[in-house]
Amino acid sequence: MTDTKTIQRQDHAHYMHPFTDHKALGEKGVRVMLRGEGIYLWDSEGNKILDGMSGLWCVAVGYGRTSISKAVYEQMETLPFYNSFFNTTNVPAVQLAARLTQLAPAGFNRVFFTGSGSEANDTNVRMVRRYWDLLGFKERHVIISRHNSYHGSTMAGASLGGMSGMHEQGGLPIPGIVHIGQPNYYDDGAGLTPDEFGLRAASWLEAKILEVGPDKVAAFIGEPVQGAGGVIIPPDSYWPEIRRICDKYGILLIADEVITGFGRLGRWFASEPFKPDLITFAKGVTSGYVPLGGVLVSDRVADVLIGQGGDFNHGFTYSGHPVACAAALENLRIIEDEGLVERVAHDAGAYLKRAFGTLAEHPLVGTAETCGFMAGLNLVRRKAENVHYQVRFDPAQGVGMLCRAHMFSTGIIMRAVGDRMIIAPPLVMTHAQIDEMVALIRRALDLTLQEVRAKGWV
Repeated sequence: MTDTKTIQRQDHAHYMHPFTDHKALGEKGVRVMLRGEGIYLWDSEGNKILDGMSGLWCVAVGYGRTSISKAVYEQMETLPFYNSFFNTTNVPAVQLAARLTQLAPAGFNRVFFTGSGSEANDTNVRMVRRYWDLLGFKERHVIISRHNSYHGSTMAGASLGGMSGMHEQGGLPIPGIVHIGQPNYYDDGAGLTPDEFGLRAASWLEAKILEVGPDKVAAFIGEPVQGAGGVIIPPDSYWPEIRRICDKYGILLIADEVITGFGRLGRWFASEPFKPDLITFAKGVTSGYVPLGGVLVSDRVADVLIGQGGDFNHGFTYSGHPVACAAALENLRIIEDEGLVERVAHDAGAYLKRAFGTLAEHPLVGTAETCGFMAGLNLVRRKAENVHYQVRFDPAQGVGMLCRAHMFSTGIIMRAVGDRMIIAPPLVMTHAQIDEMVALIRRALDLTLQEVRAKGWV
């Protein structure tokens, strides 16, 4: 029997959490998760909770997959660790690299392993700058990203990301990284059709390239769908135009697929249609069971780094960790054998779209959008047929956080990004479980509406 109060005291005394106000957490008391099975979690108080966020965007195959645990155990018994320095390798790392290149878009035949998505995006910075150095363009080091994007929390990863709260701490961004606007039609598309806005948002990249100087820009990085920024789904016209602009100026295109890779959007890699040059991956490659990340490197980049570069002086102790790679191989087998990518593309994704879309009928909900197995809804004070005329809550009221608290108390994990509530559930959800999730969300929305009415905010 777990003593919740004891764990909470020890947690507050010793465990520094990521992205957390520790003083406030200590006063409130942390939630203690004990176990998971399928799409559900149980905490130390016995509450059953439907995990609408797949842990942290990652538990694609659900909890309790014994075959992954067995693969990890067997690898630990055989070779728990060896490094990839000093002209050595290990079998799971080689097998996983080969498997990933089979799943990747055409023209990707190399993989660089890291321990996380943050490390992978640090690797991208090193790779693209080395690439241009080897080609004789030593001034071509600037990387363009987007405001409100998320690319990790290391110095380079946080700099690539466009989160102002992160940039306020630690003197970020580091030099050589600049940002443009995000393709958020809800916020910035008034007076335009979605496709018109997509082209306008893409044009901000060309404007920034010309401002910085085409001879100084190395790459553009973006998430196919922005995750931590609020599940920002770009219009269909956006990415083809981004690709055209990158081609026009010869710059590299980096797709950050830490969240969107491995089936979440109904493809193994969502960026395949717009042909990136580098693909960042993590999270879903192991379903979060063991930490692992990396970069899929296109032939365009790898041929220069390998053919002209000699030593690439970059890497990590845990690059290609055999236990992590063994977990990934079994996780990918499950995704493939159970047809989860195809299921999202042709069945469950469409069912989620219909079911989640019904939440737009709720008095608090301005829009309810999905893309594959990601979804988000906007909380509003007053609805309007044209989304750009909807009346929003004062951000200081923190309605999104009020709603998140009701989600937890109702038995559903849903994340709040301002007043936008988002989900990215496990890919194994059945239709009945999707219905259950939507019903729980609707109940939490009802409770939130009662609270904001009592406060006189609507």
